[in-house]
Amino acid sequence: MGKAGGLQQVIRIDAPYISQKGKYPTGCESVSTVMLLRFLGFELSVDKFIQDYLDCRGFEMRDGQLYGPDPRECFCGSPYSEDDFGCYAPVICKALKKFFSEAGSISVDGRIQENTEIQENVGKTVWEPVDETGTPMDVLLKRYIDDGMPVIFWACIDMREPIIGPEWKLLDTGEIFTWISNEHCMLLVGYDDEGYYFNDPYEGHGCVYYPKQLVEARHRAQYGMAVGLRRI
Repeated sequence: MGKAGGLQQVIRIDAPYISQKGKYPTGCESVSTVMLLRFLGFELSVDKFIQDYLDCRGFEMRDGQLYGPDPRECFCGSPYSEDDFGCYAPVICKALKKFFSEAGSISVDGRIQENTEIQENVGKTVWEPVDETGTPMDVLLKRYIDDGMPVIFWACIDMREPIIGPEWKLLDTGEIFTWISNEHCMLLVGYDDEGYYFNDPYEGHGCVYYPKQLVEARHRAQYGMAVGLRRI
């Protein structure tokens, strides 16, 4: 299914949709990841992913200065809080590696050892998360979307302009870190000649479509971050 009125090629993957509205105001990374896992056949809840696999760390004041975590190492705050922030691609890769290491305990007959929420994945494929930050869009499309695999993809909420700030000192190093606001994570599910399709968890948007140049600009503003899964 794609844009009407043209003969252009449209590729659009039918992936399950989950909204972050209400319960996960800053949980776009977790919700997008769980959409991908459900697409692969794993019946995992967003709460289970956050509580068991996502590393989160809070903020604290020291001598009147705000100190916080490094989003390259853990989620900054809590996905359940509208006042907190998010995380970057390495954190989602780490969470997925932990998930798949436990998913590997699934027995041949489909019964699960220790984790009752993880279901048998079709074909017993072993998956490896790949940090695709900086990978050109045409390569992402060829490597994943053309092969029927959605991609966890960072851009900006509703494709708004990125905003520089706020900033804080990193808890472990004291280095000043600057957040790029309007950060958002979605599941890239398709494209045509003019734009890209996403399962967008924000505000129950469902599957949305944005023009290529706009998407690519907002993606660059968030460091070109993306996470893919490859079969091993």
